[in-house]
Amino acid sequence: MEAEGSDERTGGLGPSVADAAVETVQREMTVFARRARASAGRMHPELSLVSYTLLGHLEESGGCRATDLAAHYALDKSTVSRQVAVLEQAGLVGRRPDPDDARVQILELTEAGRSVLARVTVRRRAAFRERLADWSEEDLTRFAGYLVRYNAWPEPGDG
Repeated sequence: MEAEGSDERTGGLGPSVADAAVETVQREMTVFARRARASAGRMHPELSLVSYTLLGHLEESGGCRATDLAAHYALDKSTVSRQVAVLEQAGLVGRRPDPDDARVQILELTEAGRSVLARVTVRRRAAFRERLADWSEEDLTRFAGYLVRYNAWPEPGDG
């Protein structure tokens, strides 16, 4: 028999508890995003947060098409196009033909792009380590797992 106020969809939490938790998550994620944008501008004024994430993905993937970047980050193609143009003008990103389809261009980091990304990444990691310095290893591992789980949820329209 199910306890009064519990709900199978919320893992047994009563709707009011689950609703309050979801509201807290939403509010805290908004604060997190706002702080991330603000601190990105202070930590690496040479790169917007979007530029930083695009460079990071290019490094991680070894290069990809602009449409792949747009799809991965659920951004409009025109947004990615503008960001890529800025990164190319700054000499941080270059293009090469796709070996499988000569009509397609693969975006990749230049040496300058790798250098800027490495510097910015060191500063970002230091800031995160400072912010999380008093967290236990167990808390850090749990938090990291929750973030991975949250971000693994498919975007609407992903099937």
